[in-house]
Amino acid sequence: MRPSRQRRLALSLVAVLAPALALVAATASTASAATLFSDDFTDGDTGGWSKSGGTWSVVTDGSPAVRQSNAGSENARFFAGSTGWTGYTVRARVKPVSLGAGGHVSLLARASGSTTFYRLALLPANQVQLQAVSGSAVTVLGTASRPVATGTWYSLAIEVSGSTVRGTVDGAPVGQASNSLSSAGRIGLQTAYSSATFDDVVVDTGGGTPPTTPPGGTTPPPTTPPPTTPPPTTPPVTTPPPAAGTLVVATTGADANPGTLARPLRTIQRAHDLVQPGGTIAVRGGTYAPGVTIKILKDGTASQPITLTAYRNERVVIDGENMPYTPGAVDSSIPRADRGALHVEGDWWRFVGLEIINGPYGIFGVDTNNGRYERLVTRDNYESGLHLQGSSSGNQIVNLDSYGNRDPRKNGESADGLAIKEGSGSGNVVRGARLWNNADDGFDAWLFLSPITVENSVAYGNGYNRWNLPHYTGDGNGFKNGGGSDPRPAVNHVTRNSMAWDNSASGFIDNGNPGTLVFERNTAWDNGRDGFNVSRSTSTLHRNLSVGNAGSNASLGSSTGTNNSWNLGGTWPLVSTDPATITGPRAADGTIATSTFLRPSTGADVGARL
Repeated sequence: MRPSRQRRLALSLVAVLAPALALVAATASTASAATLFSDDFTDGDTGGWSKSGGTWSVVTDGSPAVRQSNAGSENARFFAGSTGWTGYTVRARVKPVSLGAGGHVSLLARASGSTTFYRLALLPANQVQLQAVSGSAVTVLGTASRPVATGTWYSLAIEVSGSTVRGTVDGAPVGQASNSLSSAGRIGLQTAYSSATFDDVVVDTGGGTPPTTPPGGTTPPPTTPPPTTPPPTTPPVTTPPPAAGTLVVATTGADANPGTLARPLRTIQRAHDLVQPGGTIAVRGGTYAPGVTIKILKDGTASQPITLTAYRNERVVIDGENMPYTPGAVDSSIPRADRGALHVEGDWWRFVGLEIINGPYGIFGVDTNNGRYERLVTRDNYESGLHLQGSSSGNQIVNLDSYGNRDPRKNGESADGLAIKEGSGSGNVVRGARLWNNADDGFDAWLFLSPITVENSVAYGNGYNRWNLPHYTGDGNGFKNGGGSDPRPAVNHVTRNSMAWDNSASGFIDNGNPGTLVFERNTAWDNGRDGFNVSRSTSTLHRNLSVGNAGSNASLGSSTGTNNSWNLGGTWPLVSTDPATITGPRAADGTIATSTFLRPSTGADVGARL
């Protein structure tokens, strides 16, 4: 994206002005305010900003401005600037568009990481707070009562100088405190369960009270251009990383190393903090057992995704047993930041060839887009193996094996092999997944409001109490296509060429989803209830095979279709009921090995072909 007028001017002036500015800084006894960064979004893009969660875009709201439009996002953040910034004032015009209960619309300063910063927050119930935020811990530094209304612009400012933090709204003080949480960091914009518009963001080295009206006229140019990607949130290595853009991690490495094959890093988290868009983190074989969740918080780009992969197909195991909530107490909840041995909030990542075990979830992604999860194993975790939620779109899950996942804290009710639920986002696709022996369901799309496509996948053996959990409540469906509290949302999920067998409940189920789902060329066999239960939807079903299920082969209700085994009638002998090939080693390209399992002996063109 092209930089805004202010940013373009900064790029052209910095080379000319830098020597003069250095001379002034060295000789002047009193320094006047210098603008570090400004953006009024008049160029129509968000270059220089990095996103973590939410849906950010430039809109016209009287003038061009940036808006976070996903009011359901739990934690949407937008960062700019440098982690090396220390004393400065950040100002912005802020307009809440919606403000949910328990939510906020905020300006951030000294963000030393994606979850550590000072925050000036517009809150419901007509309150403004100056806060110090470290993960889920929030320390209130100051509070002011004043009207906070949607559709109204406010001028927010945070001044940080040494250990002193001050916040104002429309020139009126909110609070001032001495606090040592963060000594340097970026600026940011944030919403939680809210949407908002932000404009006229200015960072300068001067203090003082901001104007009570929006800045007008031409904004002064910055003296240094903002970085295009977030810098590392941990101290720099003693030796620069390899120029090729690949960082190597090994169990024998050290995080002070440069990340080369000869001198690898020790932790995946350190590699994450160093890697840049287009880079690769190559992990040598072995078991990595960190004591805290590995957090994937930075973004790649469409042309330069970031890859986290096993080095040359070596076996890499990420063991979350030492992390908190493994398992959590019965009926407890897991703080969002601690969900997942691998916790993903970044966009444009590729995860290839990793094995994730014993985590508080295996992989947990929220508000994450355009990820590719390829040839992964997520097994024996204390919640779902791979779980995506929130505003998440364009994700591809390819050739996943997810099994043995259970949840003692919920008595088996929640641990699925693969869950894409409680959110929305277009273009999510599952191909070649094998989901088996999980406590709850194989695949679960509960309360996901956008269509998901599932192809060439299998789900079997789910919903049985293999762990002797007390008061067991696992559901045990193969493919659960939606659901929620009544009135349940109508979502048109698509399932093709997939198999479900030996699940404790149904093979394929709409779960009360009233939408028009599509089921094409799928097979349900030997499930504990119905083969296909789509009685509460208006689904269309074509060329599906259902045989040998304990309940109905097809509970249709208002759903319709053609050329299914129940439409064609007769008996349906099978070539093979031995799943050993399909459940055994995958083919060299990672796909499920081909066999005659559950194919009709008659040769009829009905059911899945794997």
